[in-house]
Amino acid sequence: MGHKFAEIGFTQAVKAVQTQLGSRKSYERMESGEDVNDRLGVAETAFILARDSFYMASVSETDWPYIQHRGGPQGFMKVIDEKTIGFADYTGNRQYISTGNVKNNDKVSLFFMDYPNKTRLKLFGRVKLVDVNDSSTLSQLQDDEYRARVERAFIIHVEAFDWNCPKHITPRYSEKEIVAAKLAEANALNANASKMSVLNASSHLPIQSPAVLGEGPLSLVISGIRQLTPEIRAFEFKAADGGELPLVTAGSHIKIPVILSDGQQVYRSYTLCSNPSRRNFYEIAVLAKRQHSESDVATNRDIRNSASHAIHNHFQLGMVINCELPANQFDVHSGTEPAILIAGGVGITVIKPLSQYLKSRGVTLSLHYSGRSIKDMAFRDRLQREFGESITIYPSDESRRLSLRYLLTTSPQNAIFYICGPQKMLHEMQFIANELGIDSDRIKREGFGLDTAQSIEDSAFTVELTKSKLKLEVGADETVLDALLAAKIDTPFSCQSGSCKQCALPVVKGIPEHRDTALTDIEKEQLQLFCPCVSRAASPTLTLDL
Repeated sequence: MGHKFAEIGFTQAVKAVQTQLGSRKSYERMESGEDVNDRLGVAETAFILARDSFYMASVSETDWPYIQHRGGPQGFMKVIDEKTIGFADYTGNRQYISTGNVKNNDKVSLFFMDYPNKTRLKLFGRVKLVDVNDSSTLSQLQDDEYRARVERAFIIHVEAFDWNCPKHITPRYSEKEIVAAKLAEANALNANASKMSVLNASSHLPIQSPAVLGEGPLSLVISGIRQLTPEIRAFEFKAADGGELPLVTAGSHIKIPVILSDGQQVYRSYTLCSNPSRRNFYEIAVLAKRQHSESDVATNRDIRNSASHAIHNHFQLGMVINCELPANQFDVHSGTEPAILIAGGVGITVIKPLSQYLKSRGVTLSLHYSGRSIKDMAFRDRLQREFGESITIYPSDESRRLSLRYLLTTSPQNAIFYICGPQKMLHEMQFIANELGIDSDRIKREGFGLDTAQSIEDSAFTVELTKSKLKLEVGADETVLDALLAAKIDTPFSCQSGSCKQCALPVVKGIPEHRDTALTDIEKEQLQLFCPCVSRAASPTLTLDL
C-alpha cells in the first residue's frame, strides 16, 4: 500500500463508485509503492501550527457522524512528534458530544483550513482522552496566555493525511489579515507602486513558517510575491543562505519543484524574467488561467497547466525550494546588429530580460508587446518607463494589432528578431519570414501553449524504441511523451509545449512532423532530433533511439 490515506479512505464501496464514475484508474497510483502520508513532515507541521481552528468529525455508537469546530489561539493544536498531535479542551457549551463519541469509537477525521490561500489538510487519526489531572501531558498542550479553564486534553495518533485540492474553497480573511492588507496597500499606493504591491496586500497571503520543497542543488527562499495581472503572478527568490545567486544570462530558465494536485512532485521550467545583471534575486512570472466553469476539466494535454496553478495556490512567502541550476538555451547574438523584440502575452517574461540585456550592451532595439488588454500585460508600465519611445504596445481590446509582416519588411536588413508568444504567432512569423526569404538564423524564437498546427486530422501511429526494445501505439489524442510515460520509460522532459527541447530524442527511422519551436533546422535535419512532447509522425512508424 503506497498511500495511507487511500488505504483508509478508499473502501470497496468507494472504489466501486470511482470505477463507475471514471476516476478509479487515476487513483490506483496512490495505492502502490512505499508507504507515505502517515508521518507529518516540515510542511504539515508548519501548516498545523499556523492554524487557529479546525474541524473534527467523530461517530456515535448509533452510527451518526458529528462535526465539531474547534478554535483557539494560533498554534493551539500542538505537534508533539511526526505521528502525534494534541490540544487542550477548554470549557465550552458542555454538550460533550465529541467527548462521548471518542470514548466509544476512537477514530476521528480532521480538516485544517487555510482560507486565504485556499488550502486544506485532511487527517485521519485515533484519539486518546487525557484527564485534567495528568499535569505533565497538559503542560505540553495548554496555552499559558489563553485564559480559559482546561477540562481535558485530546491526544491524536496520526494514521494518515492528504493535501486536498483548492477548488471551490472561498477565500476568507481574519480581521487582522484585512487590516494588514489595507495597511500594505496604502503604503504601496503612497510609494506610487500600487500595481506592484506585494501579494500579501493584493492577494492576502499571510507569511507562514517555511516549508521545504525539492531536492535540487540550488536552495532558494521565496522572498516576494506580486500580482502582475489578474492571471499572472510574480515570485521573487533569494539565496536561502543569504549569499549571491549564480550568474545567469538573458533568456535563462530555472527548473522549479512543484507538487501537483495528485501529490506528484515534478520539476517545471520557468524563464527568469528578472534583469540578468542582478545577482541578489531571481524572479519568475507564472500564468495560471482562470477556470470559468466546472466543465473546464483538464485533458492529458492540459496537465502541464496544473503546475502553474499549483504554484499560484501553494507557493508562499518564506517557503524554501531546492531547484535545479539555471540553464540557457536561447541563443543571444553577440554582435552590434539591431534587435527587434516581439512579445505576445506572457511571452514578455522571455523578452523583458533579453531587452534589458541588449540595452545594457548598447544594442539599438525596438520592443513590440501585444496582449489582450492593458490590464493583462505584465511589466507593461515598467517597460514603458525603461524603454520610452523604443517600446510599442498593442492591446487588442483597443483594436491595436501587431503586424509581423510590417516588422519583417520595414526593419533593417541585418536586424536580429527575438520573438516569444503563442504557437500561432510563431508559425505566422516563420511563414512570413520564409515567404520573404529571411535567413532563419536571424529569427530566434520561443513559444508556449499547444501547437495550433495540430488539427482534428491527427491520427494514431506506432513508435519503436531501439534500446528499450518496445513498440508503442500513440493515439490520436495523446503525445509521444504521454505514451512513453505511460509505458514507464524514463525520459527527461520539462515544458511539455515544445519550447525547451529538454525532451529531444534522436530519430533513427521514419518521418517526423515537427511542431516544436525550440529545435534549430540543423538539430532537426542533421542531428535528426525530435520533441516527443508536441511533435508527431508523418509516417506510420517512427523509430527513436531510446
